[in-house]
Amino acid sequence: MSVVPVPRVAVIVVAAGSGTRLGAGVPKAFVGIDEHTMLRHALTQVLAGPEAQVVVVVPAGHEGTAQTDAVEAAGTRRDLVRVVPGGDTRQRSVSAGLAAVWPDVEIVLVHDAARALTPPDVFARVVAALDHAVGAVPVLPVVDTIKRVGGGEILGMVDRSELGAAQTPQGFRRDVLVSSYRVADTEYTDDAALVAAAGHRIAAVEGSPLAFKITTSADLERARALVAPLPPVVAGLDAAPALPRVGIGTDVHAFGDGPLWLAGLEWPGERGLSGHSDGDAVAHAIVDALLSAAGLGDIGAHFGTDRPEYAGAHADAFLARTRMLLGEAGWRVGNVSVQVQAQHPRFAPRRAEAEAVLSAALGAPVSVTATTTDALGFTGRAEGVAAFAVALVVPA
Repeated sequence: MSVVPVPRVAVIVVAAGSGTRLGAGVPKAFVGIDEHTMLRHALTQVLAGPEAQVVVVVPAGHEGTAQTDAVEAAGTRRDLVRVVPGGDTRQRSVSAGLAAVWPDVEIVLVHDAARALTPPDVFARVVAALDHAVGAVPVLPVVDTIKRVGGGEILGMVDRSELGAAQTPQGFRRDVLVSSYRVADTEYTDDAALVAAAGHRIAAVEGSPLAFKITTSADLERARALVAPLPPVVAGLDAAPALPRVGIGTDVHAFGDGPLWLAGLEWPGERGLSGHSDGDAVAHAIVDALLSAAGLGDIGAHFGTDRPEYAGAHADAFLARTRMLLGEAGWRVGNVSVQVQAQHPRFAPRRAEAEAVLSAALGAPVSVTATTTDALGFTGRAEGVAAFAVALVVPA
């Protein structure tokens, strides 16, 4: 039986961040870019680089989810990947990763899972630089004019020719990284700063524009556009003009716990609706109708339970994203009509308010009507709410 040689390189993938600025309700690394999480994309890129042991550091309690991503990304090389729980700071998480690195490894790269699209050649450049340096960091030149600012005023200018935007992976000789961590007495913004503070010089290598860090919702949308760009529209000179299209959407939610959100409004004192998000049947029916009209699938394809960033999300998030999807596909909303079927809440007193909120979110008129079912069916028994929507979309 042959023995697989131990790689001389290890990559610690730091995925223990909370992702507070994304507001997804789950650790950042588990937010979906497409059908896969940020972590899965990061691991795919890491494993396409130089042969390496891969140590994934995640928040305690999320090891199982990370292990699934790791096994799927690694395939037959799953023995190279290990998942460990991190600490309450980045440095403690990296330390946890270092403790799991195999004894024969000579070079350690530390990589942020949030830089999920970093190309494999960046990893290769960092590893190559460590043939003659104790540490190496990928950087991009700063292209903006940089100003020193204080008290709301421009205080001066900074020479950008000496500046570079640091990225990851940041690579080090293992003994240097371990000894630097041993003497670190403060929290540093990255590992290069920690190693430099211990008295070591760090080499710079060429980074990549694709190695940007996904921090905000705008960064996430940028990553999604890069991973799954819309196909080009091919049109001939004799192509018939696009016509308006109509779609139908329905949604049903049972009453559960928590506050009630319906038609983009919170209804104090009413029982909430159960669901992956806030259970807003009106908003979800609108989304289904619009996606159907534009031929873009259904709500499950874009906002399903595999998209943790929409857990607990309200109507404005669903409708804004749907409006963007339609725009990217060459459509805009004409109008939407929704009927709500429920015993409660009493809708009439807030109908105008709901229509205003929904119309503002879509940038198009939304009308809402409400009815009961004369005590028939699950809505008549006050077990939940049903909504039915019809949407018109027109060429943008």
